[in-house]
Amino acid sequence: MLGALADGKTVISGFLNSDDCFSTIRCFKAMGVRIETEDDNRKAIVHGVGPHGLKQPEKPLNVGNSGTTLRLLTGILAWQDFSCEIDGDLSIRGRPMKRVIEPLSLMGADIIGEKAPLVINGRKLRAIEYAAPIASAQLKSAVLLAGLGADGETTIIEKNPSRDHTEIALKYFGADISRENSKIRLVPPKSLHAADIEVSGDISSAAFIIVAALILPGSAVTIANVNVNPTRTGLLTALKRMGADISTTNVKTICGEPTADIIVRHSRLKGIEISGGIIPLMIDEIPAFTVAAAFADGVSAVRDAEELRVKESDRIDAMSAELSKMDADIEATRDGLVIRGGKKLSGAALESHGDHRVAMSLYIAALAARGESVISGSECVGISFPRFYDTFSP
Repeated sequence: MLGALADGKTVISGFLNSDDCFSTIRCFKAMGVRIETEDDNRKAIVHGVGPHGLKQPEKPLNVGNSGTTLRLLTGILAWQDFSCEIDGDLSIRGRPMKRVIEPLSLMGADIIGEKAPLVINGRKLRAIEYAAPIASAQLKSAVLLAGLGADGETTIIEKNPSRDHTEIALKYFGADISRENSKIRLVPPKSLHAADIEVSGDISSAAFIIVAALILPGSAVTIANVNVNPTRTGLLTALKRMGADISTTNVKTICGEPTADIIVRHSRLKGIEISGGIIPLMIDEIPAFTVAAAFADGVSAVRDAEELRVKESDRIDAMSAELSKMDADIEATRDGLVIRGGKKLSGAALESHGDHRVAMSLYIAALAARGESVISGSECVGISFPRFYDTFSP
């Protein structure tokens, strides 16, 4: 997205060959941005058109299953010189958009609709100071990207920190952005400069390998070059509290992001409770955490995680229902889960609920269960981790 709005050519190495990423490419190509992929789609070359170079698409933009594309792109479209419609699949049409539309409307955005499909009539925006009611990287990013087209300094106040990849990337592309305590300030730049980007490994994908290694006896795994941004490592913190043998080495910074090799060994885990400020730091990894909890000794609980109910599926109900089929002792609550671990799991006929993270979590649970499991709709892993099953193949 920033490469498209920058002046010049941005080369992205380590590009993720996934459905969500290609949905983003498709949207920007429809707005006149030339984007090429090379090296078996592991490199993307974006020929930026500058902040005001996007063109009105001839038909509605389709974000597929990508909630990140939908919410962030809404912030960009709000200040363009044209109107367009943005839509996605059935799951996207059910995702809440009020959290993004509300602050953008305060900035003067003209957005018609409460959920996708949305009609966005681009216009000049005004800068605001906005106290985010929830810790959401997508909400924060949408406002910051809208701030690129505002008439002054945009400020966001966070009660709890959320993922800060957008702030790091904006700074890397030359934006005037700073953080002081809970306040993030962005002064709209006249332009962004193109930059070569090396994408490190995604800890949300690594989470499944980490948990699989912890629960499968005799396992020892090193996962190279994983992004260990502290706003993303809540899972590692939680698993270490459970007694997990996890360490990091080869720590370095790549394009403003901290990375490391993560070393994991099979461990005997104990149940813990997670709640409060750690939840935003591991929200996408909670399905994988739930599997670890099912194999831990004692009771684990997830609280303050209502956000899980409005992901690609209701992940609270989905994980409770599917792990129960495997004989796990698990209970859904209003804002999370209670898992009484230590029971032997058995293979079962399982359903992905069309959710890539649910499918991958069930797969690693099935690896450690007795007997055969069949996961319906398992192809949805292509949304974020196309080579997931190959990774576990002998």
